[in-house]
Amino acid sequence: MVPTYRRTLAASALAVVALATAACSPVPGGGTEGRPAAAGSALAAVDTLTVKGRAPKTGYDREEFGQAWADVDRNGCGTRDDILKRDLTGVRYTDGHCKVASGTLTDDPYTGTTVTYVRGRSKVDIDHVVALSDAWQKGAQQWNAETRRRFANDPLNLLAVDAATNRRKSDGDAATWLPPNGAYRCTYVARQVAVKKKYGVWVTEGERDAMKRILKECPQQKLP
Repeated sequence: MVPTYRRTLAASALAVVALATAACSPVPGGGTEGRPAAAGSALAAVDTLTVKGRAPKTGYDREEFGQAWADVDRNGCGTRDDILKRDLTGVRYTDGHCKVASGTLTDDPYTGTTVTYVRGRSKVDIDHVVALSDAWQKGAQQWNAETRRRFANDPLNLLAVDAATNRRKSDGDAATWLPPNGAYRCTYVARQVAVKKKYGVWVTEGERDAMKRILKECPQQKLP
């Protein structure tokens, strides 16, 4: 018969080995589960957003956000042309400096394709990354007119994108729509988080969970 103290030592040794093995085992999902999000990351910023239910769409109208593409920075050009100039390459103008006549959207963020822009028959839209209707249902109806105008024309919330894809997005949030271009999803969701954080737009529980699911694949992603 093995002495009692030897049996106790053997059991203790087995317990230590088991604990060490568990500590060294990889965590499913890339090893980020259970770890706090890195400070300053988009993932960490998700937890600063207010979580509430979606309010009714009652009263929503595009005009509630002011004149479309107003010249909010007073540079003489409307916001739409400012974003086209920022996001297109090979830009040409109808007036020499402001109204964009043509250009190329190289590596469209939503599809990863190249899209040609021609004024008047454009296949390029300027998308509100956080849709105006979505914002309306998550706090914007309580804002004053000037805040809504700034939101609608904020370059942080605007991207030149493929028109057909943008129209399929409609007013979807991260829980209902993500860019088909998977390589852009982390950047896209991080931008949504940044916009919602800046303006205090809340998120639904499902939206928050979708944001976290995407950003856990890129835990070091910063806010734009």
